[in-house]
Amino acid sequence: MSAPESFDPPTTPVPGRGSPLRPLPKLIFASRWLQLPLYLGLIVAQAVYVVHFLVELLHLVEAAFGSKDALQALITSIGYKTTAPVTSLNETVIMLVVLALIDVVMISNLLIMVIVGGYETFVSRMDLEGHRDQPEWLSHVNASVLKVKLATAIIGISSIHLLKTFINADNYTDRVLIAQTVIHIAFLLSAMAIAYTDRLMGPAPHGGKH
Repeated sequence: MSAPESFDPPTTPVPGRGSPLRPLPKLIFASRWLQLPLYLGLIVAQAVYVVHFLVELLHLVEAAFGSKDALQALITSIGYKTTAPVTSLNETVIMLVVLALIDVVMISNLLIMVIVGGYETFVSRMDLEGHRDQPEWLSHVNASVLKVKLATAIIGISSIHLLKTFINADNYTDRVLIAQTVIHIAFLLSAMAIAYTDRLMGPAPHGGKH
């Protein structure tokens, strides 16, 4: 007696999959590549930041070894002013320079998130799945996640700027100090609003309701 024949259930075709786009939708969809020069421009901007970082670091090292010209370049770049002449590196100057270097690094991180995350979200897949250097956040990036991460990065950059201002407070008016503090608080509230809106618009938990 022969074994009964097995029948595979019919598969339901997915409508539209594999079908070529009509000319107008194809043109509109291809217009996303117009963003490519923007991301390439941000890469150039990041290269400029790298050069600026190395120049400031070189001035810091030279000033540590007693170079007056490097010390003056640092004082000018950080906007440090004092009634007493600065003849050597002091703790305040070093702290302001280090904060400026950290500021460059954080802005560079922001650029990376915009370049990589924006390209992956709005232009084309980078096919980094399984790559050992794939950023952890890139595996689940979308427009909402990108907005929250960018808002968080901006808050970090604003915090560094505010700390630099407070350390060098003697060179700023009360109006500037208050304005920067208010702007930083506005960034915080904006990030909280973005995160809350993203949570409201996100999918409801399994078995729960928003």
